[in-house]
Amino acid sequence: LNNAHAGAIAEGNVGGGTGMICHDFKGGTGTASRIVSTEASEFTLGVLVQANHGMRDTFQICGIPLKDEFGPETMPVINTFAPKPGTGSIIVILATDAPLLPWQLSKLTKRVPIGIGLLGAYGDNGSGDIFLAFSTANENAYSLGISKIDMLSDEIIDPLYIATVEAVEEAVLNALCAAETMEGRDHNLVQALPQDQLLAILKKYGKIK
Repeated sequence: LNNAHAGAIAEGNVGGGTGMICHDFKGGTGTASRIVSTEASEFTLGVLVQANHGMRDTFQICGIPLKDEFGPETMPVINTFAPKPGTGSIIVILATDAPLLPWQLSKLTKRVPIGIGLLGAYGDNGSGDIFLAFSTANENAYSLGISKIDMLSDEIIDPLYIATVEAVEEAVLNALCAAETMEGRDHNLVQALPQDQLLAILKKYGKIK
């Protein structure tokens, strides 16, 4: 915490994300956040992911199946290290200043797989998926004696669910886009997602101008 600072956050081949592979491209650490308006107030929700999951065959962005776009005909998989199907993992941490209680935070984490699934991952049988959510509100909740806490009504929590899905999807994409081609131990090579080619695909399908 003493080293925390404002500004751009390091993503991609950093920290625990250094050795990760995502959808058969170089994966890693990614972040995203949303400012969320509710009927009670405005809150912030942040997401940190370490993306080490997914296969090329099911990869999609904006609903575009990328199996053929990034298939052997257009861009051979040149990774000399290929993870076995079902052996991936993803860690997702959600942080918010919204006053959510434990069962509400648990419900927030249940929306995480929706964001992951938007990119074509489906949670292999052997995948190690860890999702954790916490709130920075109610700082004095654990004081001695009788404590009073704030709580956001369940009836107006939906905007936080939407923000979770959007931010998780974006954080995984940021991990992929920030990661760089990397050669590891024993000369194992993992290729980064080719961003120029990705932009061309998104333009081809009318997702961006």
